[in-house]
Amino acid sequence: MPDVNHPTPASRRGRLLRGGWGLIIALLPISVLAIRPADAGHELSYYPAFYPQEIRIEAMDPAAAGALLQKNSLHAYIGDDPFGRGGIPANVSHAESFGSFVVLTFNPASESARPRASRCAISRKILQALAGAHGEFVLHPYPVTPYHPDYLHHFDLAEAANRESRGAPSPDQRTVPPAVRVRAKGKLAKALVGSRWRAEGEGWDATLEEVDLDALLAPHRVSLSGWLGPPWLKEGWFHAYLLMGERVTDPTQRAEVEAAYRRLIHGTTDSAEERLTLERTLAGLLTRGCKRVTIGYTLKRTYFNSDFSAGVENIAQDSHAGFLSPMFPRTVKLKDFPWNGWLRVGVALEPQAAWNPVAGFTDPAGRMVWSTVGDPAAFPTPYAGRWIPNRVTVVSVDAASDRTKIPGDALLPEPGTGRLRKVGDGKTASAAIRYRVVLSPFHDGTRMGLADVLYPLIFAYRWSVRDSQDPLAYDPSVAAATALLRERLAGIRVVRTEREVKEFGEIKVMREILIIDVYLGSTSPSLEHETMIIPPWSTLPWHLLALMEEAVIRGMATFSQEEAKRRGVEWLDLVRGKGLLPHLASLLEELERRAYTPDALKEFAGESEAQQRWTALKRFYQAHGHFLLTNGPYRLAAWSGDAAVLQVVRDLSYPLGVGAFDRYALPPRAFISNVEERQGGLQVSAEIEKAVRAQRTYTLVREALTSGSDARGYPVESILRFIALGPDGTVRHAGTAPLSSEGTFAVSVTGWMPGPYTILMAVYTNENALTPAVKTVSYLVKG
Repeated sequence: MPDVNHPTPASRRGRLLRGGWGLIIALLPISVLAIRPADAGHELSYYPAFYPQEIRIEAMDPAAAGALLQKNSLHAYIGDDPFGRGGIPANVSHAESFGSFVVLTFNPASESARPRASRCAISRKILQALAGAHGEFVLHPYPVTPYHPDYLHHFDLAEAANRESRGAPSPDQRTVPPAVRVRAKGKLAKALVGSRWRAEGEGWDATLEEVDLDALLAPHRVSLSGWLGPPWLKEGWFHAYLLMGERVTDPTQRAEVEAAYRRLIHGTTDSAEERLTLERTLAGLLTRGCKRVTIGYTLKRTYFNSDFSAGVENIAQDSHAGFLSPMFPRTVKLKDFPWNGWLRVGVALEPQAAWNPVAGFTDPAGRMVWSTVGDPAAFPTPYAGRWIPNRVTVVSVDAASDRTKIPGDALLPEPGTGRLRKVGDGKTASAAIRYRVVLSPFHDGTRMGLADVLYPLIFAYRWSVRDSQDPLAYDPSVAAATALLRERLAGIRVVRTEREVKEFGEIKVMREILIIDVYLGSTSPSLEHETMIIPPWSTLPWHLLALMEEAVIRGMATFSQEEAKRRGVEWLDLVRGKGLLPHLASLLEELERRAYTPDALKEFAGESEAQQRWTALKRFYQAHGHFLLTNGPYRLAAWSGDAAVLQVVRDLSYPLGVGAFDRYALPPRAFISNVEERQGGLQVSAEIEKAVRAQRTYTLVREALTSGSDARGYPVESILRFIALGPDGTVRHAGTAPLSSEGTFAVSVTGWMPGPYTILMAVYTNENALTPAVKTVSYLVKG
């Protein structure tokens, strides 16, 4: 397979200085309306896509990565510690993200651990013994951690669990067997257990082990087109359910757990307060039986080159996924280049998963590739649980208390065929969400249109129903990934098409925008989550999805690894499937001759468009040797068994440019400094800790929080979030308070019922909910 020879840094700089404007002109799309002559050295005010002009992703072992980092030949490494127990070089820094839960799981066959009181007592004994410092391990006996965006909602419960673990031995300690036998799995668990409780032979009472968060979430991530997963992918209550739900065996307790979980994911709560109470209740149910006990968690480190000249900066990572998120390639910047440059990233393992955007890209190398070449509709905020609009934005949300009427001409796919049928008159929805979708060309030169936006929905309904007449047109991974979408979607309707002209100096670019309404059959009070259930978007063209479908239906391959094993065929790979690619090329020739359009799409894509699409895809394959076609900011340029090279696409119709997400790098953190009772509520003051640049390094400065921008010039948006608990622990009130012009927040208690409340509050700046500084206030509302 082809590879890329990289020029020296000096020649790179010379090429950039001489060829920056020429590169722009060469890549201008057909949507450019006018180009006027430019003076030599003229530069655009808008630079499409993101900082690096090329990203090389390469598999390597930790030792090799450590040597390359030290020599300034590698910019970041995603894998185990590349320096082992040795010292970290001066030119290397690290970023931390959530790594794993550390749990104690009891053996159902152990007589000593069979009684609930004994299990709980054993876990308390172990927790108290581990109360000291243990390096990467953080003692935290509650499944929602400070690295979860909903930690504020569980703060009092987590603190109570921590106090209990640090407290005096419980009277139940008398039920602990004289010799607890613990089976340790993994290096960390063995280090924590030591020789105190190490189980020998077959007999053991409990297992201490790490549960990797990536592995826990892997079955629930979605790579289909531009969707990434359920909206609550980062929420602590969701992780707690995945971690502990299957361990609840008592029938009554299990029924309560499943009922609470179903209500949360199906949106059947009447208020934000009810939903938050239910989240807390679910966590309590999961921990009540001590079948599996959360002991703590670990943090994983990702090392990167921070050298003054050869390093990288401006890094925004995800609090859970680390550098394996769409945010990393959209912010990282090489220090020696204001834009452009050659970024080199190492990953621990060679690519193993198939490179297909339906049920592939599941290993670290694949996730890094897809995070860069794919363009999701939205992706999780790096340090919170909200979602950042990427290629769609929410214009409005209509979620009145009464049902919303669905227009009769709204469309809904038919299960099994995917054909779009009119909803008809008399149908209602719980919410209507209006989206603004900015289109941009695909890398084969074809222009994105309505058919591309609709086809992922058609695909979801077509491939999620078993059909005895066409048994190959089904994949359980697609059914699982799209279950929530199909459950909630009540209709979709194109409102109108808009066009806008953007001027970049002397260049004008016309952009096409679709305004689309999506109707949801049910919603929860957390509408910020609901808007990301069915964002109308595709990062893939319809003709590529159709090509993959035909290949699977004809038995050439399958979308998912599980189906590939079951059927005994290839796992569909659009790039590295050496035996499959010639068959895909032959199939493409046939579809081009027929000007093929899927039946469900014929109303939206005519024969002439289909002919154009297939011809363009054939040319793309002939030029690049693969079928990984998207409309994202990067294109796969070269690959080998252990590496992939991605080149930027500087297309002026692309709506996102250099610096689009810079506000998420080096996020400020807020601390509540003072709370005063005022008539009608509380007045809250806060301080901010922010990064101040000093040449190419940063120092943290703490000062009073006021409105305005940070030291780098990016806006600082601050908001106070609070929940008020009644004496019974239920959430009575929940809300937010904006920062006033005086630099304070006001929590109003107007309308609250008289009585005592415990108010939990924290201030978040630029959506940074990571390890929040939570303040607890007791407040009495007088009658």
